[in-house]
Amino acid sequence: MRGASIWGRLLWVVAVLAVVGLLVVTQSRAAGPSFKDFLEGLWPDAKQQGIRRATFDAAMAGLEPDLSLPDLVLPGKTLPTMVGQAEFTREPRDYLNAPTLERLAGQGRTLGRKYAKALDGIEEKYGVDRYSVLAIWGRETAFGTYKLPHDAIRVLATQAYIGRRKEMFRAELILAIKMLDDGIPRAKMRASWAGAIGQTQFLPSEFYAHARDHDSDGLADLFDSVPDALASAARQLQAKGWVRGRSWGYEVVIPASSDCSLEGPPGSRAVREWVALGFKRANSKPFPAEVMEDQAYLMSPAGAFGPSFLALENFQVIRRYNTSDLYAIFVGNLADRIAGGGDFITPWKPIGPQRTALIRGVQTGLQKAGYPVDKIDGFIGSNTRRLVGTYQKSAGLPVDCWPGEAVLKKLGGAVR
Repeated sequence: MRGASIWGRLLWVVAVLAVVGLLVVTQSRAAGPSFKDFLEGLWPDAKQQGIRRATFDAAMAGLEPDLSLPDLVLPGKTLPTMVGQAEFTREPRDYLNAPTLERLAGQGRTLGRKYAKALDGIEEKYGVDRYSVLAIWGRETAFGTYKLPHDAIRVLATQAYIGRRKEMFRAELILAIKMLDDGIPRAKMRASWAGAIGQTQFLPSEFYAHARDHDSDGLADLFDSVPDALASAARQLQAKGWVRGRSWGYEVVIPASSDCSLEGPPGSRAVREWVALGFKRANSKPFPAEVMEDQAYLMSPAGAFGPSFLALENFQVIRRYNTSDLYAIFVGNLADRIAGGGDFITPWKPIGPQRTALIRGVQTGLQKAGYPVDKIDGFIGSNTRRLVGTYQKSAGLPVDCWPGEAVLKKLGGAVR
């Protein structure tokens, strides 16, 4: 391969992937029901939802699994694939790229003026500020300009058949077929790798729970109606516990008497208590008086290699929209920028991409050492960072709360 052209190499890779895909499907059929039999087995659930047989058959016709998706547990593998999950693979400073955030903020301000009347009504009805609603729209589909790459039915069927969260996706697939039966064209049902649809990215269950007809045309349209998409996002945030009139959080400076191992919801306390411990806003402004009794927890998404935040309840609400710390910080900072705020004050340092195999190794080592690791999944969350920091202190290592190679070596673990 050393002397092959780039096109030759690409053709070779495609051929290998095709063979691997064929082997995977063959193995999966040997281990359990074939994909075709699995799909047919969905009919009783679809029928119970009132879906017509003709709609079901049309949705399933010619369907094949998409084995390129992330979060699949392929035959012979005990761990899910992670490729394509930006929130859990890219390094924080790359994911929270300042030029991208500023570009989106500029677009958000322009669109905020264009849809000001709709946003006035949304704020009044749902209690979610326009900046956060716009930020969700900007992060999810770049304000509707990003063309979602997948067919939702195929994605959900694949995840339900061979994904890490089969039962959840099985239920979502049935509801996606119901959406077709209710008259939504298949061509509109373009999705992310996890089956989320529309300009503000709803799973089918969220569509039925939270979609709203804000423009009063008789149709809750997440695909072509911006007012409907924004109102639906606001309604979902409201339903997940949004606190009217509150921020998502504040960038802070950790005092020398403390460190990042205090991170996470278990350490939640009133803002006034954080102030008493010496925590200050990074911009040197005082905390607003109305938040001093609000509960907040320390959030250091890059450990000691970037900004830290006091995360309020609305941060948790954003995470319920998409369960990722980096996602919630992206949305929160983008909302702040649209409202007139600026960049993070503490710079993000280069720490490289999140290496899932390395993270699994650290999580395994911590668990064996008796630390309360929730699950070994290769994802860096506040629990993993907090436990890494706690272990680093006990082991005499520099405390940076990041699951790196030095921590793995000290734990005597191995990359998994």
